[in-house]
Amino acid sequence: MEQTNILVVDDELNVRQLLSKVLSKEGYKVYTACDGLEGLELLQTISIDIIISDIKMPRMTGLEFLHKVKELEPDIGFILITAFATAETAIEAIKSGAQDYVTKPFDFTEILTAVKKLTMTKQHTYKLGSNTNMDRTDLKVKSKSPKMQQVLQLAKQVAAADSTVLLTGETGTGKEVICSAIHRWSHRNDKPLIKVNCGAIPDNLLESELFGYEKGAFTGAVSSKPGRFEVADGGTIFLDEIGDISPSLQVKLLRVLQEKTFERLGGVKSIHVDVRVIAATNKNLKEEVQKGSFRDDLYYRLNVVPIHLPPLRERPEDIEDLIKYFLESSAKISGITNPKVVSSETLECLKGYSWPGNIRELENIIERCVVISSGSMIDINCLPVEIREASQTYIVGSTEQEPLLNAAIDNIEKEVIKKALSESNGNKTKAALALGISRRSLHRKLQKYGMID
Repeated sequence: MEQTNILVVDDELNVRQLLSKVLSKEGYKVYTACDGLEGLELLQTISIDIIISDIKMPRMTGLEFLHKVKELEPDIGFILITAFATAETAIEAIKSGAQDYVTKPFDFTEILTAVKKLTMTKQHTYKLGSNTNMDRTDLKVKSKSPKMQQVLQLAKQVAAADSTVLLTGETGTGKEVICSAIHRWSHRNDKPLIKVNCGAIPDNLLESELFGYEKGAFTGAVSSKPGRFEVADGGTIFLDEIGDISPSLQVKLLRVLQEKTFERLGGVKSIHVDVRVIAATNKNLKEEVQKGSFRDDLYYRLNVVPIHLPPLRERPEDIEDLIKYFLESSAKISGITNPKVVSSETLECLKGYSWPGNIRELENIIERCVVISSGSMIDINCLPVEIREASQTYIVGSTEQEPLLNAAIDNIEKEVIKKALSESNGNKTKAALALGISRRSLHRKLQKYGMID
């Protein structure tokens, strides 16, 4: 597994040194910067996975630094260090794009837990090759598919109420997009939308993530911290992969849905919240209930308004518009006026493919095509052989030529990357923008072709 690169940004030298020492012992590659401006300079030359930054710093605050980072590298994980752990501080940090926050004074165990949790979440997010550089809430939730039009109509109707919603469907079908749309269409749209991937966080960490904890609740809990339900008060909480939570946590979640109250881990005071719950799963929860792995009472509490998202293979009418959207997004990121286009042959091939990874897989393929196509037109040879073979509308003429074709495509991609790096004077961030891909994707391709010093 690729080593995780962490950037620690703090104006206190002893904090930088201690964090660097602790994180290095855990196997992370650590870089440090004294403030946000120096951190931004480092990002021009180093591929960073996670940033840990103080909020109060000279020249540039941690929140200002966070905004700049999210503009340049939206898929970098970000942990803010704050001296005050209030729900308001948490809301500001999360709405600004931070994935987590740690309060001062902190125990190093708390820092390591936050990093571990974020690392696992990021690995889970990338397992299907999804590109978080494109904001999925910008997909405008439009569709030509009758099935999806029914989904959108129901989503708009339920948005006006506060009913709990259960989104079901295969991975990559756009459940998070529909959740964002429901929140945006609701009367809660001026309040936080807090997203939690229950399947990416170990159960022992998920409880404290959802409900918070009190000082001394466990080793490393040197101060109290509100959970995601508190942060979402007045707004919406999205519980993705709800089918993966343990039986013990199912009991606690059931109480929150029934009574709108809970206690922090290690606490005795009941906390009341006004939160709209939207859950999602790619599992058949009815079958999980029958098997005894999911509580039936919790299922009925979640399944107040069920919305099923059809897979992409059942909505081929949307493929062309999705391709156009991804191409336009790529051009926008690269600062290009005229987006690339796909040939009619390529389009037919893409329409004939079954898309087991759904919209995420399509997005990833379009990113690849943008990189390796040398001109403004994306032709059939830019597509992976497995897609051309599996498509119902296109058959590869001779499998004997496949190795040669793959090698040719790799050579083209390598030359395009070399040219982009040369024109940007070696600046990887600028090169990635010119190629229409994220800096992380560029880093992976440089590794693939042995182009990293």
